[in-house]
Amino acid sequence: MKSVAVIGTVGIPSCYGGFESLVENLTLNKSDDIKYTVFCSSKAYKSKKRKHNGAHLIYLPLSANGVSSIFYDIISLIVCILKRPDAVLILGVSGCIFLPIFRFLSRSKIITNIDGLEWKREKWSLWQRKFLKFSESMAVKYSDIIISDNQAITDYVLSEYKVESKTIAYGGDHAIRNIDERNEKPYVDEPYSLGLCRIEPENNISLILNAFSQIENKLIFVGNWQSSDYGKQLREKYSSYSNIELLDPIYDLDKLYFLRKNCSFYIHGHSAGGTNPSLVEMMHFKHPIFAFDCNFNRFSTDNKAFYFKSSDELIKLLSVQDSSSLMANATSMHEIAAKVYTWENISKNYEALY
Repeated sequence: MKSVAVIGTVGIPSCYGGFESLVENLTLNKSDDIKYTVFCSSKAYKSKKRKHNGAHLIYLPLSANGVSSIFYDIISLIVCILKRPDAVLILGVSGCIFLPIFRFLSRSKIITNIDGLEWKREKWSLWQRKFLKFSESMAVKYSDIIISDNQAITDYVLSEYKVESKTIAYGGDHAIRNIDERNEKPYVDEPYSLGLCRIEPENNISLILNAFSQIENKLIFVGNWQSSDYGKQLREKYSSYSNIELLDPIYDLDKLYFLRKNCSFYIHGHSAGGTNPSLVEMMHFKHPIFAFDCNFNRFSTDNKAFYFKSSDELIKLLSVQDSSSLMANATSMHEIAAKVYTWENISKNYEALY
């Protein structure tokens, strides 16, 4: 039996977020010889379960996000020094400044998923970016194994630190729900494109909304519009367009299933962060995907999606594709997802590292 402690997430049961979905599905698909302990933020859960998916849950009275995530991760590591799991799986680099001490005091194998070059995100201030970059360097130096979720990040780690990392993406097949569809009414009766993401500048929401404001195609976009001035400004600017519908976050996978299943196209604007969970989830639905043109998205889709870098390019792509090219795109996305982005495969890859 291998004991594995998971550090760095809000916790499980998962509500929202790529790392939380990862842990949810790792524990759900675990082998019989793996025993998980997951650290959870008590601030995120009214009901505090002791176990979930067979994993033991430990609650800490801190937020797992923002500045407090540093202390949240460090305290989790201190608890692991006492509990002595066979391996610790660290998701994100916030608390990795503590790794030199942890490595000296613990015999646990250290496996760190460094996330998607978090220090490059526009939402962080200069000092926050410098801290995250330093934490990333500590993670690479003091971990036994580094996990990258995208080949572009694997290439970066090798170039920046001369270290070989393991490339393991995310599963997306949990988005396909086993539910009765007979009584489900379509959200809208007309064809629509779908966008779904956190409302942040590097996700190019402004570019996408600007494109749809110039055409008649219907767009439904789901996101946390009220969480920032950026989101509020976009909502105020574009909610008046009759073909653009901006929805608040939807966390219920069953409700998301119907929105995803019934759309005509998926518009993916992420330009940072490695392999994006919402993208690989959508690839399982066999719909054409239009993705922002960056190396992360090209690796994730094996260069077989439609790519854009501006509003004009997106408008042109949406207008010139014929039915055969759309079908070929959709089929390619589904074939890649079924081969690469399943939780059975991802879980086996993680467990091989423990």
